[in-house]
Order: sequence, then structure tokens, then C-alpha cells
Amino acid sequence: MKIIIVDQKHGDTKSLVLKGWMRVALSVCLLGVPVVLGYYGYHLSATRNADFYKDEATQAWMNTLKSQKEDIDQIRQDTLAQLEALTLRMANLQARLLRLDALGQRLTEISNLDDGEFDFTQPPALGGPADMEAEDVAVPDFLRALDNLAREIDDKQQQLELLDSLLAEQQIQTESFLSGRPVNRGWISSTYGRRIDPFTGKLAWHQGIDFATGRTGVDVKAVAAGVVTYAGDKQGYGNMVKVNHGNGYETLYAHNEKLLVKPGDIVKKGQVITLSGNSGRSTGPHVHFEVHKNGRVVDPSSYVHRTSR
Repeated sequence: MKIIIVDQKHGDTKSLVLKGWMRVALSVCLLGVPVVLGYYGYHLSATRNADFYKDEATQAWMNTLKSQKEDIDQIRQDTLAQLEALTLRMANLQARLLRLDALGQRLTEISNLDDGEFDFTQPPALGGPADMEAEDVAVPDFLRALDNLAREIDDKQQQLELLDSLLAEQQIQTESFLSGRPVNRGWISSTYGRRIDPFTGKLAWHQGIDFATGRTGVDVKAVAAGVVTYAGDKQGYGNMVKVNHGNGYETLYAHNEKLLVKPGDIVKKGQVITLSGNSGRSTGPHVHFEVHKNGRVVDPSSYVHRTSR
């Protein structure tokens, strides 16, 4: 192989003859360098493409994970909101059940029912053999059961409130019904109507009934529920209490030693309101008892001897 070298400046030429192993070395250099460069270029390109595809796959996975995380967060928020709503509903049902228990306890007391049979302070007694095929309650079934329970509570509450109003009205009528004696013991020493006045000896009108107690300090009870309209000293009556029972009825208790109530007090039927005495125009320890109907004095005997409702 012959290589000619030309000097561009001076125009001189030189010839170089390659023989043997030098020819082979030059051929290898001329052919090997492109191959080597091509090989390294291919690997460089492949590496860059691999990094590119790797970055793209990683980004796709990151986007997928981010989307899944957002879905999970949304599900968690929805679940928490549902749990809060369910908790509020359960609390509302529990509060309503407590009110029903209180109402049931009140009805038990009003109706004088046996506490052992109708004890609203204790859970109801339940029992029975175990069911081996029992199933877990699913969420839809649980929500459906809550809806049914809420409807049952509404129905029971309406029924109990109606019954409560009826019993309360009946109790008010019973409590305000005039009946019985103002003292447990004592005999009638003077009846209603005309009598000989013990101080003047003349015929006079007696507006009530006198119950002789034999001693002072005997309990004097209200013959019906009502509101105290007067409590104090009154000429001729001594220490006196007057109670308004509604429906135009009033009762009067006179000649007491001590008054246990004051105007405005609400008294129950059978409540002790005074202690018997000998105050005012009196000849001895007794209770003067009057009944007024629509502002007029009436004979108390019909109310003393009638039975309670």
C-alpha cells in the first residue's frame, strides 16, 4: 500500500509505502474506529432512552399513586362524615329514649303501678336459647333497623304523651276534688247552720263546721290541692288559712295555733298546712272549716262525708 503526502504550502510530495503489519494496523485503525464509535454511540443512545422510559414509567406510577391517595382521602372523609351523622343520630335516639324512660317512670308513679313490674330505671329482661345460624348485621340492615327504631320511638312517644296528659288531667281532677276531713281525729262540736252563739247565748248563723281536737298542735290538712290565697290573722277567725282549689271552690281553716304555709304556696291534697289551736274567737282547741263555692258559703258536710275519687 502506497500513501502520498502533499505539502499544500510548497507543493512538495512524499510517498510512503506500507508493507506487511503496518498495512494491517492502518486498516484496523481505519475500520475499527468507526465501529468503536458506533458501538459506544449505540450504547449511549440506549442508555438515554432507557432513562427516558424509566422516568416516564416512574411518573406514571407516581400519578397513579397520587390519584389512589386522593380517592382514599375522599373515602375517608366521606366515611368520617357518615360516622359523625350516625353518631348524632344515635345520640338523638338515646336522648329520646331517656325522655321516654322519664315519662314512663312518671306514669308509673301517677298510676300507682308496681315498680317491680314497670321499672323504667332498669333495662327490660330478655333471654332465650342461642341461635347457631345467627348472621352478622350488615350495614344496610343496621341503618334500616335504626329507621324502624326511630319510627317506633315516635309512635311510643305520642302514645305515652297522650296517656300522660290524660292521667295528669285525671290526677288534677282527683287532687282538686274536695273530700274528707281536715283532721284525722276529732269530733264535730258544731255543725253548719243556725246555733246558739257560745259567747252571746243568742241564735246566730254558723258558716262552717267545728272539729274539736282536744289539744293544740294537731295536724290540719288541706282537703284538696290548690293555691294558698290568705295566711294570717283575721278578726274572729284567729290564725286562718284560705286555699283556692279552682272551679270556684275555696276552703277556710281557722283558729290555728301555727300556720305552715304562706300566700302563693301550692299545696297538695292531704298536705299539713296548719296546727290546730285556740286563737281568735274560740272556746277551746278546734278547727273551724268552711267551704266557699263561687263566692258563697255552702254546707261543708256534703264534702266532708263524700269519698275521694
